[in-house]
Amino acid sequence: MTIKDLAKRTGYGVATVSRVLNNHPNVSEKARRSILAAVEESGFQINENAKQLKQQKATSILVVVKGTSNEMFGSLVEAIQSSVAETEYPLFVDYIDENANEVLRAVSLCREKKPLGILILGGNSDHFLDDFDKIEIPCVLVSNDASKLPFRNLSSVYTDDRLAAKKAMDTLIELGHREIVVVGGDKDISDTARLRYEGCVDSCAEHGIVFNVKSDYRGVRFSYQDGYNATKDLIESGKSFTALFAAADVMAIGAIRALKDKGLRVPEDVSVIGFDGLRLGSFLVPKLSTIEQSVEIMAKRSVEILLSCIEKRGTSEHQVVPFKVCQRESTKEI
Repeated sequence: MTIKDLAKRTGYGVATVSRVLNNHPNVSEKARRSILAAVEESGFQINENAKQLKQQKATSILVVVKGTSNEMFGSLVEAIQSSVAETEYPLFVDYIDENANEVLRAVSLCREKKPLGILILGGNSDHFLDDFDKIEIPCVLVSNDASKLPFRNLSSVYTDDRLAAKKAMDTLIELGHREIVVVGGDKDISDTARLRYEGCVDSCAEHGIVFNVKSDYRGVRFSYQDGYNATKDLIESGKSFTALFAAADVMAIGAIRALKDKGLRVPEDVSVIGFDGLRLGSFLVPKLSTIEQSVEIMAKRSVEILLSCIEKRGTSEHQVVPFKVCQRESTKEI
């Protein structure tokens, strides 16, 4: 039996029945007695879960993290948690596979959690174009550029991935390397992977180097294991190279292990440069050369923009976070 059934049975409106069930005072005593009698006779029970969900007030901030093995996002989540801890808002973090649809997951969590706003770490622009119009609350896309997407409630804080990847390749070329391979992400499903791939192509074109995507590029997942497997595959393919650019530090660390296992020295035989600037890279032997992003700045600005949109109804913003090239021990001049 539903509230509508009780309304029909007693002759009172649904609103009156609801007020009685929720013990509201502005109901006549006659109506209250009649409705409660019908409740007792019918054995009607209130669905407490549905009641609680309906009465739930939005107070939280939600973080949707695309990928479970990318330590860059792990560092971002830690920095975001520190920033949000200084506010009154509880924070919920939800991890999904890097191949999953982050927008549809956010849509589902909006119904379930009823957040005030969402931070989305990693994204695919096609997913946003297809489904983001289902989300009405403020959102910030972290680490990807959303400035060209047509949504007034979507902001972004990001590094210029294409330019940064170009600088990584430029660094290797300036050290004398001409035979360079790239271990990157799946550029067909990841905007980040695509932009970093395009940066590599830009650099090679500028320096007159032929870049063959079939022989020189491996598009895999952002993880240690996939960086290892991709590098092992490049070596076993017979491809000759003196330098490797990995589009994430976790991939670079896996690549260095694969080179070592195949009897190659870093940087004596192969120079390796990564991307992200993970703290772990500076403790490796050799210390990892990398493109360093400021996790703290990215997290702080993302939270500030989201809170401005929530509390002050601020307009969407799109901010680029600077990067720097860190040449350490894993690269050398030839």
